Amino acid sequence: MAAPRKIALFRLPPLPTIGEVIKLYNLRAEKQLSQNFLLDMKLTDKIVRQAGSLRDAHVCEVGPGPGGLTRSILNAGAADLLVVEKDNRFIPGLNLLSEAAPGKLRVAHGDILTYRMDRGFPKVITKAWEDDPPDLHIIGNLPFSVSTPLIIKWLENISNRTGPFVYGRTRLTLTFQKEVAERLTASTASRQRSRLSIMAQYLCKVKSCFTIPGRAFIPKPEVDVGVVHFTPLAQPQIMQPFKLVEKVVRNVFQFRRKHCRRGIEMLFPETERLELAEVMMHEADVDPTLRPTELSIPDIRALADAYGRLCSENQGLLTYDFREELRLKHLNRRSVSSTQQPV
Repeated sequence: MAAPRKIALFRLPPLPTIGEVIKLYNLRAEKQLSQNFLLDMKLTDKIVRQAGSLRDAHVCEVGPGPGGLTRSILNAGAADLLVVEKDNRFIPGLNLLSEAAPGKLRVAHGDILTYRMDRGFPKVITKAWEDDPPDLHIIGNLPFSVSTPLIIKWLENISNRTGPFVYGRTRLTLTFQKEVAERLTASTASRQRSRLSIMAQYLCKVKSCFTIPGRAFIPKPEVDVGVVHFTPLAQPQIMQPFKLVEKVVRNVFQFRRKHCRRGIEMLFPETERLELAEVMMHEADVDPTLRPTELSIPDIRALADAYGRLCSENQGLLTYDFREELRLKHLNRRSVSSTQQPV
């Protein structure tokens, strides 16, 4: 019997190094955009391996810059790679790479915060949410300035099954400032436990992969970088709308050194604050003396469910913002004070 033939993996042809591409196109990392180049292909290959097998997969890379991570994704066997780059200085170098990988690399000049990724891939790859994840991955060495708003946006997309998650439970492998990576993966009662911990972990299985020292980047950032992998859960741990959960968690963690009841109280108008906070804590059966960092996902679920019931019984409660109430009170005091000034 003849030995089975091995399928040849695609390999890029000889190309200028990333360092040479940077010199060729006179590229500089823009500090105001928090750009940092990763030139070590061993590290970009290591990031790509955290995503799992990319053989014949569809991939979206966020902010490819000069294309180091892009090369690693192509060499890992991706059949269809869409790169979304906001900075037009990098487009010529990425087009050069696209020519070296015909039919495999698409270059889109756009802002990932507004890019319609739900239109970026064929519908045929879609999987039911309860099934295994689709053969679609999002990978990116994110600028620090965009990483937190972007992951919050994608978490909301996961909750609503919109954006890149219309295809199913699309997996993400992303870089973050080390402190942000630690918050995303922090366990209950840890020092790094935060709003971000809760919002990520109630919707995803979140895995800390490895840390890249700052010295590996050009220019060298002041902090190290963490690689984090996300797999959306088939069943979220909290079944309330994203905006409601985010509001409860944001209020709780604004007073992270105080008892959790302090933040809960601020969910309610001043005239009903103590009464409704008491009702919510009682319904949730959560110890009001716990610190926010000590609250588990089941605790947050109970609080969100109790708040959801109160919102259904009290019109306008969900849109209430104590900061707006304070602002109006302050304006009213100023108005009264000005009318009382002697003529």
